[in-house]
Amino acid sequence: MKHFIVTEDVLSLDAVHQKVVRREAGAVVNFVGTVREFTKGRRTVSLEYEAYVPMAEKQLERIGEEIKERWPEAVTAISHRIGHLYISEAAVVIAVSTPHRKDAYAANAYAIERIKEIVPIWKKERWEDGEEWIGDQLEQKSYPSGKPEGGASDSH
Repeated sequence: MKHFIVTEDVLSLDAVHQKVVRREAGAVVNFVGTVREFTKGRRTVSLEYEAYVPMAEKQLERIGEEIKERWPEAVTAISHRIGHLYISEAAVVIAVSTPHRKDAYAANAYAIERIKEIVPIWKKERWEDGEEWIGDQLEQKSYPSGKPEGGASDSH
């Protein structure tokens, strides 16, 4: 059972959740990141995600290792979707289990922030009046003339 995946398939909260359920865990915190309709005042119609999949999965695994270092009793699973997504569809699902809820919450919050920082996933926002590739998940860099060139280093 693979804990860190990038896929074109629709994401299942239950499938990701079940990867971390275990007898020792008193808490499982799930996060589902969905496509929102409005971003910075513009109405989003849909998003398109692309990734350098082998590196993206390695970086998701790295995040799991970082979580394990900070919260040794944590078990993490992360699935990120690529392809064309519409409003309210799940783009990312994160599940973290720990013996106590405080650690599960903290580790889950850590996971989503690290995804945005280090995972080579790009998105194209489609609005009613145009579209634009966003160069990183932190939405600090955009590519009005097209998607990023040059691979993973352009993701952050």
